[in-house]
Amino acid sequence: MFGVVGVLLALTTVAVASHALAVDPVTHIEATPDTLDLSRIYGRIQYVEHFPDYKVQVVDNFPDLKVQVVEHFPDGPGKWEIVEHFPDYKIQLVDHFPDFKIKYVDSFPGVK
Repeated sequence: MFGVVGVLLALTTVAVASHALAVDPVTHIEATPDTLDLSRIYGRIQYVEHFPDYKVQVVDNFPDLKVQVVEHFPDGPGKWEIVEHFPDYKIQLVDHFPDFKIKYVDSFPGVK
């Protein structure tokens, strides 16, 4: 019995490790487009090349989140203050396979 359980556990571990999964840094839950609460992604944002919290693609049409870059008070959904140190979230800009898509706007940020 232990052998079967061990094999199933090993297969599950390999299957999970083989996928590039985004994990919500706040809840530590796997983030999929259906479970990711984009209205919570605001605040101090740092753009990084490696080890991001989320991979994001900038698009012109059909974004998942409209982002307004602000210099003060990033206190609502889609309001991002770009910083170099002490971020709330680390974002990597990618061209393919993003966790979600954004569009930069001058007003009315948030989830579509």
